[in-house]
Amino acid sequence: MLDYHARETARLAEAVKAGKVPRPDFVLWPENSSDVDPFANADARAVINRASREVGVPISVGAVVERDGKLLNEQVLWDPVQGPVQTYDKRQIQPFGEYLPLRSLLGAINKNWTTMVRQDFSRGTKPGVFDVEGTKIGLATCYEAAFDWAVRDTVTDGAQMISVPSNNATFDRSEMTYQQLAMSRIRAVEHSRTVTVPVTSGVSAVIMPDGRITQKTGMFVPAYLVQKVPLRSSKTPATELGVLPEIALVLVAAGGLGWAVGAGLRRRRAGGA
Repeated sequence: MLDYHARETARLAEAVKAGKVPRPDFVLWPENSSDVDPFANADARAVINRASREVGVPISVGAVVERDGKLLNEQVLWDPVQGPVQTYDKRQIQPFGEYLPLRSLLGAINKNWTTMVRQDFSRGTKPGVFDVEGTKIGLATCYEAAFDWAVRDTVTDGAQMISVPSNNATFDRSEMTYQQLAMSRIRAVEHSRTVTVPVTSGVSAVIMPDGRITQKTGMFVPAYLVQKVPLRSSKTPATELGVLPEIALVLVAAGGLGWAVGAGLRRRRAGGA
């Protein structure tokens, strides 16, 4: 997997040198784009170093890493000169994919079930915002795009654009990648931010702040997308208010339901009298 991404980045570097595309400010690889821990494996580290130096800009690399006894789904900002300089650990990890709920109970029922996820991932604790020479990129890894808070707090933490690195290989050629793309379009409009969706096997895309998809790949197709995109620092009402409108709507609905139930009881009592 790592070699595939390094090879495609080398193709991008060649296109830049040939003047076919402008040199990007940074490169965004998908979730799990390095299938080998680059902090533990010298060969993997060398491959990423070479790819970053060839293209001449930082690369956001998705990797599964083990640190201090913890397994982490991590994005690593890899500088062509300094190497790894910033990290983001996925916070909203996926049940039955990245951790097994009620592991001891499931193991007591059937020990084979616990092999679905041999080791639980640990959760990150801080919003992911990479600073690349003043450009702030918010990170919501795959499953996190489905959760309002996991995207919103990258924007409130200063993100001028958002990236949703994903690995859809488990879902093969299903509609899942298009569902996730739709979620990312909603996030773009919700926070008025450019959203990029780098994916290992599904559809990778560039989404404008108004939700328009300007570039996308096919599924299981090696490709790179290069585009100049708007960066924004403004905040939308959705960014400012967060879940408050949802809470207000729930309270209004609950109040209306309570009033309807109360009115029905009063009518019954009045009819019985």
